[in-house]
Amino acid sequence: MEQNQELKEIVAPDRTAVLLWDVQNMLVDNIFNKNAFLVNTNEVLAAAREKNMPVFFSKIDPLPERFESPVRKYFAKHRVFQFKFTPTGLDLALEPLANETVIRKNTASIFIGTNFEQMLRNAGITTIVLAGIATEIGVESSARDALNRGFFPVIVTDAVSSFNQAAHNRSLENMQNMMILLSAKELIALW
Repeated sequence: MEQNQELKEIVAPDRTAVLLWDVQNMLVDNIFNKNAFLVNTNEVLAAAREKNMPVFFSKIDPLPERFESPVRKYFAKHRVFQFKFTPTGLDLALEPLANETVIRKNTASIFIGTNFEQMLRNAGITTIVLAGIATEIGVESSARDALNRGFFPVIVTDAVSSFNQAAHNRSLENMQNMMILLSAKELIALW
C-alpha cells in the first residue's frame, strides 16, 4: 500500500480526534512563533470542524497548593521560566464550540487523571492529532502515552510550539522516529 494512502486511512476523520494541548493565553503569549502557530492551529481546527471531527482542548487546572505534588512544586520553583497563574492567563486563546470538550488536567499527560482514553475508545477513535504548547512537555508526554496505549499519535509540526525553540526542535527530532509528524497543510490534504 502506498504510504500516502496508508496515512490517509490512519487520519481518516471518522477515526481521528484533534487535541489542542494547553492553548492558553499565558502560554501562547510566550512562544517563539506565536503568529505562525496561531495561523496553523486555526487551519487545523477549521478543517477538523468542517469534517465534524471530535475536538478536545486541554486546560491546565492547578491543584490547590496543599494538594499539589511535591515533585511539581520542586520543578516549578527551579524552572528558569516561570508562569504566574492568573485567571486570564489560564483562559483558552481559541474558543471551543458547544460540541467540543474542554478537559481540565493537572499533569503533562492527557491520560492521567482524566476520562480522555475512555471517551476515545467509546467513540472508536484510533488516531489523535496533537497541536499545542509545549512541544517538549505535554505534547510529547501525551503523544508517548497515546502510542503506548495503542493510538496513532500525529504531531502537527507547525501547530506545536514552546517558549524554548531548541527544546521544541529536539522534541520533534525525538518523535519523528516513532510517531507521525505532518505539517498542517500535509494533514489537511490527507483529510
